[in-house]
Amino acid sequence: MKQGFTPVTVLALTFGFAFLYLPILLLILFSFNESRLVTVWGGFSLKWYGELLRNDLLLDAAWATLRIAFVSATLALLMGTLAAISLVRFGGFRGRTLYSGMIFAPLVMPEVITGLSLLLLFVSLDWERGFWTVVIAHTTFATAYVAVVVQSRLLTFDLMLEEAAMDLGAPPLKTFFLITLPVIAPALLSGWLLAFTLSLDDLVIASFTTGPGATTLPMRIYSQVRLGVTPEINAISTVLIGLVTAGVIAAAVIQKRQLTRKAPGNTNRR
Repeated sequence: MKQGFTPVTVLALTFGFAFLYLPILLLILFSFNESRLVTVWGGFSLKWYGELLRNDLLLDAAWATLRIAFVSATLALLMGTLAAISLVRFGGFRGRTLYSGMIFAPLVMPEVITGLSLLLLFVSLDWERGFWTVVIAHTTFATAYVAVVVQSRLLTFDLMLEEAAMDLGAPPLKTFFLITLPVIAPALLSGWLLAFTLSLDDLVIASFTTGPGATTLPMRIYSQVRLGVTPEINAISTVLIGLVTAGVIAAAVIQKRQLTRKAPGNTNRR
């Protein structure tokens, strides 16, 4: 039975969306505020975006965050994909339960425990904390998320595609790169984007494992917010929101085009 919106559901949706998005809209609005007081509207202005371009501390932190996220997401993609393949393709090998538990443990492990344990590891190894220690830390917990995404895709993979390729003379390695990888490419991209996003968002683990020259943007924003919110923070937060929104819109458009091409009624062929 088709059901319409009732006043109760409309009210619930209104309050729900307002609770989620009204703070973000206020942050965007006050990033264009003329006044330095972030809670007092002093007129429309773009000067804080100009101040942001001259704030070397925030820009350096943003650049370091992007580099860490890119490297750790790529490493997590490689390790997570190999872990997922070993769990799906190699069956019930000895120690499989322990192996899978160690891979997926970061999913439920509190970030404080993960960060503290990695800090103790780096101290015991006498490693200087900096860019690469943060990359290792982010790769550690992001690998679990990539493994979950890729494993779910491999479980529904049609093995007959690989068998057909090998029957036609393709060796296993060539079959993997030409058949398997293109089929699971959407899962690989999703896993990489998830790992990239988690690295961008992380504050707790990076706080334990960072060092001089590797201050991430969340750490820089958190340290400045403790002294008071400044308009530059609103400006850089608005820039990040804009980038995320553009990415979501682009992904939706690409997905819609793919669904249109696969639609049964679409007979457009060259």
